[in-house]
Amino acid sequence: MESSILAFDFGLKRIGVAVGNTLIMRAQPLKIIQAASNDAKFEAISQLIREWQPTICVVGLPMHPDGAPHEMTIRCQRFANQLHGRFGVKVELVDERYSSAVLSGRQGERIDDQAAAIILQQYFDQMAG
Repeated sequence: MESSILAFDFGLKRIGVAVGNTLIMRAQPLKIIQAASNDAKFEAISQLIREWQPTICVVGLPMHPDGAPHEMTIRCQRFANQLHGRFGVKVELVDERYSSAVLSGRQGERIDDQAAAIILQQYFDQMAG
């Protein structure tokens, strides 16, 4: 049975969101959430979860090239825990060390949703392999 999956590229200013489903296993950029407060961000996420009803959410986990965690690693883990806690949805973390290297955004260009799509595609590729 086909089910939706939402992926998040978490950032302090913006959160990129992508969607895909388990049938065709292809990720698509969905939107960029940009809100002043945490509550506003989670309200936007709540609307997406109601709309798409994902069976799982995927969150990109940034790390240093050698695999060592840094400040954003911890923030992304906290964000993943909040997603699970607030919405009761299963959350998977995906190593995103190479997702931003694939994208070459020009200065000021918003590519967070595309980064989320790459994270989700990595998840699909891991599932298939």
